[in-house]
Amino acid sequence: MAIEWIILFLVVIAVIAAYYVLKTASHLIVNTILGLILLVASNFIFNLGIGYTVPVVLVCALGGVPGAVLVILLHALHIAF
Repeated sequence: MAIEWIILFLVVIAVIAAYYVLKTASHLIVNTILGLILLVASNFIFNLGIGYTVPVVLVCALGGVPGAVLVILLHALHIAF
C-alpha cells in the first residue's frame, strides 16, 4: 500500500514539474518568434542590410527581442554582423 502512495506522489510531482517547464517553454517560444520578426521587420523597413547568417539567427532565436536589438545595435555600430 505504501508503494502505491509513493508512486502517486511521484507522478503528481512529475506532472507539476512538466506543467512549469511547458509554461516556461511557451514564453521562450513567443520571445523567439518576436525576436525573429523584429529582426526581419527592422531589416525590411530600415533597409539595414543584415544578412541572415547562422550566428545572427541563433542570437535572435536564443535571445529573443533583446537578441534582435543587440544584433541591430552591433550592426549599426559596425562591430559585428
